[in-house]
Amino acid sequence: MKRRAFCKNALLGGAAVLANPLTGKADALNIFGGNQLTPLMGNRFVTFCIMIRTSPWEVSRDVKLINRDEAFAHTLEVAQRLRETFAKNAPGGRLTWGFTLNALEDKRQNYVDIRKYVADCQLKYGDEVSYFPGYFPAMYLPRKRINQEMTEALQRITAMVGNGYRPKGIMGGFLSADNLAYLAEKEDIHVAHAVIWSQHETDGGGADGSPSYPFYPSKQHFCKPAQGKSDFIDCVNLDGWSVDFLCALQSGNVWGTTPFNGAASRRGVGPIETYGDWGLDIGHHSVMHTQSIHFDKGFELNGFGWIPNIWEAALVKIAERKNWDDTLAYRALDKWIGATVQRWPDVKFVTFGEYGEIWRGHYRDNSQWNYRFEEKGLGIGNSWGNEEIKWYMNKEFRLATLRNWHRNTPEMVVDFTRYDLPAQEPADPSPQKPVKDWSLMNRINQKGLRPQDAPILLSQLGNDERDMIAKYYPGLIK
Repeated sequence: MKRRAFCKNALLGGAAVLANPLTGKADALNIFGGNQLTPLMGNRFVTFCIMIRTSPWEVSRDVKLINRDEAFAHTLEVAQRLRETFAKNAPGGRLTWGFTLNALEDKRQNYVDIRKYVADCQLKYGDEVSYFPGYFPAMYLPRKRINQEMTEALQRITAMVGNGYRPKGIMGGFLSADNLAYLAEKEDIHVAHAVIWSQHETDGGGADGSPSYPFYPSKQHFCKPAQGKSDFIDCVNLDGWSVDFLCALQSGNVWGTTPFNGAASRRGVGPIETYGDWGLDIGHHSVMHTQSIHFDKGFELNGFGWIPNIWEAALVKIAERKNWDDTLAYRALDKWIGATVQRWPDVKFVTFGEYGEIWRGHYRDNSQWNYRFEEKGLGIGNSWGNEEIKWYMNKEFRLATLRNWHRNTPEMVVDFTRYDLPAQEPADPSPQKPVKDWSLMNRINQKGLRPQDAPILLSQLGNDERDMIAKYYPGLIK
């Protein structure tokens, strides 16, 4: 135990203390490698998580949306090979291991071996070991139960890793505002993957409406940025996967079934929708195209770039569902990480919790960040090659415009989600009565599902709306 404590202290090197102006509390920020946290600005980040579970869509130990035992797909060899493939291409990089509650407590030898290996990875590499309640807890479990299970999972992780270890972030999938406030106030954890950006009618549900980059959530709704001190939750809300913005305009997945799904709303960097649907070569084009949105033009516009990605370890062994061969997952990971480092040599692979703390150290509230993204389609699937989408995201609203750049058509508003308006989350769900849609939709939503979502010109917005936009982007309103 002494050796573990010495190595951990050598890795962290101490702590810097900053006062949070909204809470008045002193926040300790980790220091890595003897230096302060990497600055947010001027850097490109990838946050990569490997998920360990016992069944698909495992919301809790007794709530499993698909009752299939995946013990066969979780072996020590799988965990080791994934980590070694990552290390080969990103030496010095750190990743996040996300365990479901069942995976944290399963007594079968393969899970015992994986947990021991991951604890060793935390010591050796500085990896993060976190709780991952299967993507959808907010849709199936009451808020109080989610809070209780997060505490239990954190206690198990501390016992598993040793030396009082606690992760800096939770891999929550979808978590309510109440859950995020609980993490911040009761568990002193201030980072959570608590939204899956643009997900709607996919995997049985979703929650569209949030910014795609980090923000402090409102007490009213986890997709809404806090507007001030009264509704501020000191828990940075992170996305889990970067997606192609043009693909994200789609609700759900249509045009046939995988592996030849032309219009997958989740296509971007995720392995299922890219390497799984399109194969190693064409799928890789989608991955790199999505990353370029953030690491090239997005880096220029925002001053930094970020790519979140989550892989389920089970993909290695259940590849036959996607007509993969049994080595494609490893080859895809090798290709993705290797090509990312080659194209952007300065990229930094950090944990979800570490990245959230880096962002939190730079932005102390929602008043200063102002995200912009521009994309011309890849020309594969529903990332139409003749379309150009632009996104504008800030504390008060998110705005998206779409045009045919081949024909130089006018920019049409396809999303205008106002965060200055009141919002309310659904009441507590239960496994028997789930609540599948937690979306924040008001003025115009990108999915185009309601009559009011029909695209309009910027000039057709109300005077107050155009004034709001001009305050942030004066060049847009003529």
